[in-house]
Amino acid sequence: MHKNQSYRLSVAPMMDWTDSHCRRFHRHLSRHTLLYTEMVTSAALVRGGARHLLGFDPAEQPVALQLGGSDPAELAQAARMGADEGYGEINLNVGCPSDRVQSGCFGAVLMLNPALVGDCVSAMAAACGAEITVKCRIGVDDQEPAQVLPAFLETMRDAGVKRVIIHARKAWLKGLSPKENREIPPLDYALVVAMKRAYPGLTICINGGIATLDQAEALLAQGLDGVMIGRAAYHHPAAVLSGADRRIFGMPGPDADPVAVAQAMRPQIADHLARGGRLSGVTRHMLGLFSGQPGARTWRRRLSEAAPGGTLDDYDHALLELCEKVAA
Repeated sequence: MHKNQSYRLSVAPMMDWTDSHCRRFHRHLSRHTLLYTEMVTSAALVRGGARHLLGFDPAEQPVALQLGGSDPAELAQAARMGADEGYGEINLNVGCPSDRVQSGCFGAVLMLNPALVGDCVSAMAAACGAEITVKCRIGVDDQEPAQVLPAFLETMRDAGVKRVIIHARKAWLKGLSPKENREIPPLDYALVVAMKRAYPGLTICINGGIATLDQAEALLAQGLDGVMIGRAAYHHPAAVLSGADRRIFGMPGPDADPVAVAQAMRPQIADHLARGGRLSGVTRHMLGLFSGQPGARTWRRRLSEAAPGGTLDDYDHALLELCEKVAA
C-alpha cells in the first residue's frame, strides 16, 4: 500500500463521537484506516482560544482535522494552527445540515455558494502545508445534483483541491433534522461513480449508508478512490475495522482480535482514570466491540452499569465475564 492511500477507508468525523479516545480505540483495530476529528469551528480556534480542541495522540495517525467555517481568512488561520499541531490533512465541512451550522453559514449551506468555498480552500492551502480536502453533499434542497455537483467539483479542482469526500445524499436545509438528513434523502452512489469517471484527476471518496467492508470493496471496485464509513464503524467497530488492513489495504493478517484490543485499551483507560476522568469517557466508544458475538450484551450491560463511577476493576470484570461466555 502506498503510504498516502489511507483514504481508501476512513471513519467519518462525527460530533460527540470521534474524540481522541475513540480514535485511539479504532487505531487498535486498524493501523491504516484514516481517522477524522470531530468538526472544530474556525471561530472556536481563532476567536474562542479553544486550541485544546486540536489535541491528539501521535498513536492516532493517520488522523485528519475537520474544520467548519466560511470566512477565508479565519479558516486560513485555523488551518495553520491545525498544521502546526501536526495534522497532515485538513478537511472543510461542506456537508453538515444542522440548524446550528446553517446559522453560522457553513456546512451544507455552502453548497449554494461554491465560489466562497473555493476562496476558503485556496486561503487554507496558502496558509499551511497540509493537504486541504472537502467533504460535501451531492446538492441541497431543490438543486439538481447532476447539474450542480460537476460545477462544484470543478470549482474545487480549480481552487487546488485534489481530494473530495462526497456524501451521496442531498441535504434538505429546511424540514429535515440532521438525523433525518442522514437517512431520508435517497442515496445516489451511481452519480458519485459517474463523477469519478468524469473527473479522473480528482481523488473521489464516497460516504453515506455504507455499513460493511463488503460494500466498501464493491464501491472501490467501481473505480472510486476511497470509502468513508460513519455510524457502522462506531456501533460495530470490530466488524468494520478489524479486517480493514487485510481486505482494503492489502496487508498480511491476522485481523485484530477484539479481546486483544480490549486488553490493549487498559493502559489508556488507567491513564484516563488517573487524570480524573470517568470510565465511560473511554468505554462508551467500546460498547459495540463484541457486536454479534457471544457475550456482547453482557459486555454492554456491565460497562453501562459501571459507567457513573466505574473503576479499572469494573472494566476487568466485564472483560473476564465476556471471555467466559466466549469460552463457554
